[in-house]
Amino acid sequence: MSKMMSLKEVIGLFKLQYNVIVALIYRELNTRFGRENIGFLWFAGEPALFCAGVAIVWTAIRSPFEHGLPMTAIVITGYVPLTMWRHCIGRSTKAFEANGSLLFHRQVTPVDIISARMYLEIIGTIAGGIVVYLAAFVMGSIKLPSSIGLIVLGLFFQAWFSYNTGLLVASLSERTELLEKVVGMASYLALPLTGAFVMVDWIPQKYRWILMSSPSSEAIEMVRAGQFGFAAHAHYDITYTICVNFILTIIGLHLTMTVKRYIIIQ
Repeated sequence: MSKMMSLKEVIGLFKLQYNVIVALIYRELNTRFGRENIGFLWFAGEPALFCAGVAIVWTAIRSPFEHGLPMTAIVITGYVPLTMWRHCIGRSTKAFEANGSLLFHRQVTPVDIISARMYLEIIGTIAGGIVVYLAAFVMGSIKLPSSIGLIVLGLFFQAWFSYNTGLLVASLSERTELLEKVVGMASYLALPLTGAFVMVDWIPQKYRWILMSSPSSEAIEMVRAGQFGFAAHAHYDITYTICVNFILTIIGLHLTMTVKRYIIIQ
């Protein structure tokens, strides 16, 4: 009986935290976009415009094919995951300071605050990416994917990595102001390691390990393998990606759960 009660308590705790995160997501939507319906749509429209703009420019100025692969599809499959990662970084910096007053509520924790922000960015980017993908398909600029399952798997790993990055940046930016100042520059410098605009197979073999050490590059390789099939010659290691992301999650959660004493509530 006691085991049944403890199980019910655990389920109740998960339900409570789920409700808290959903409420925080709605609060974030209202704060950023207002209460109008068009505002709620903008959370997907913003990343869609970014991705569409980059895809149009790259398709216009570059060769139609890169290493035998269509340029539009290369850009979309790379820039959508990249946008997810960069938006998560942007929204995680000083996230606790901006929402510190919410911590006066006993049910709200720092993990809830950052999780709500990261889930919103991840869902919005994926929704925007779907819009851009469908538009490109209608215009004949991209073909149907070779494996939807592999695309979903790659997006899952990219979302996991983006969430982990958000945990780390949010908690560390409260501990030191230096990170807040350099995180934007660091995200730009890290662009070559994301694999957004290049594939592992395109670079000399002795340097491939550099890209393959990046969880983002691994995830994007999976997405492109799902889009292009064997024609992409994708390189990825699912076991490695799981291990790295799991370690980052443990570190990120530990830093986030101990960040309260560093938060300055305005």
